[in-house]
Amino acid sequence: MTPNQTNLNNITNDLSTILKERLNTYFQPENNPVTQSSFTPNGQLKSYAKLFNQQSVSKEEYTLTLMALVAHVQPHFFDTIIQEFMPNGGDFPQFGGVRGKNFRGFIPTGETALFVLAGEDLEKRTTIQELFSPDHFFNKKRILWLEDTPPGEPRMSGKIILSPEYIELLTTGKVSRPRFSLNFPAQLLETQMEWDDLILSEDTFQQIRELEIWLKHGNTLMNDWGMGRKLKPGYRVLFHGPPGTGKTLTASLLGKYTGRDVFRIDLSMVVSKFIGETEKNLANLFAKAENKDWILFFDEADALFGKRTSVKDAHDKYANQEVSYLLQRVESYNGLVILATNFKSNIDEAFTRRFQSFIAFQLPRPVERLKIWEKAFPTQIQLADDVQLSSVAQSYEVSGAQIMNVVQFCCLRALENNSNTISFKEIRDGIQKEFNKEGRILR
Repeated sequence: MTPNQTNLNNITNDLSTILKERLNTYFQPENNPVTQSSFTPNGQLKSYAKLFNQQSVSKEEYTLTLMALVAHVQPHFFDTIIQEFMPNGGDFPQFGGVRGKNFRGFIPTGETALFVLAGEDLEKRTTIQELFSPDHFFNKKRILWLEDTPPGEPRMSGKIILSPEYIELLTTGKVSRPRFSLNFPAQLLETQMEWDDLILSEDTFQQIRELEIWLKHGNTLMNDWGMGRKLKPGYRVLFHGPPGTGKTLTASLLGKYTGRDVFRIDLSMVVSKFIGETEKNLANLFAKAENKDWILFFDEADALFGKRTSVKDAHDKYANQEVSYLLQRVESYNGLVILATNFKSNIDEAFTRRFQSFIAFQLPRPVERLKIWEKAFPTQIQLADDVQLSSVAQSYEVSGAQIMNVVQFCCLRALENNSNTISFKEIRDGIQKEFNKEGRILR
């Protein structure tokens, strides 16, 4: 279903029919003895099931979604209908509902849902409450839920909250990517490079190919083939190896070629010195990502996924709780989670036992370095006669990222000198610059 203005009109018309039928039954029971709505929006149910990635949805689930959505489409909707039946105004507590701080219109509550979908039928009202239970797909997929109520007040008096993503999806037909913020500390990874630009060993490439296969066929395996009953959701993989060996680029390319967004988590904004804040930040992040088919990329994951320590004080206790909580959330995430670290040994064994794959990214060997050097220079550049790339690749052990830094250094120097030729000395100067960063001596 692609929601548009016509669909929104159908939505409000369907909900209006359901509400008026219930209100007629309540205000004029002698003329309307029906205790259960006879209206069934057959044309919409299948579309909504597909929208929620469900086999089917009930009329009650469909109606509840419309009730949560309509205030965002027609703020006056509920007030207009209530005024038809109560033209002189008055209190109508059976219908539930509240007013917002800024929003002047009627906001439906769980009590509103009970009245509209069950009337005074106690057995039916109990059934409707299950739509807000933790086990319902509304809650599991963070589609729709009840706002918490003050202590001592009935739970069903909480406002019905529809996820902002589903409000956007139902009204525009698409969901915008989240913006980088404290509530979503992750940045979208994109690349203009291709698989051919990534030079890795054949063994590493084969393992990456296995990841790509899971991304393409994981849903079929888990849902159509029924393996979701036997396997844990999602896929977890560890990328380990020295900096600049292609870990981030690989994550970007996996997203590019499987049509998925890749988000790199900013751990500096996730980890907090305040007790409970790290778990809260992680909960917000995973709730946002759930059921989106996103790839979550935790770079320099040692900061969050490091080994737990023996408990010597309260700080150690809460730090270990953070790791335990993270372990739980990573294991329940139904998408691909990539952890990247320079040293595999730094990652807590509790995580590594739950990974489906470990992929080593090693420094390129001479034959691989040569391929990177050959692909690195722009077509506008010529290499001087004293440049033998095969000798450069053999003599200098550098990573792919370092090679690109050297090429950038040489190209900028050529532009400054109004030249399109790069000499061996310029390449060597660039390599020296990279070695200096690591305290290495160029021989």
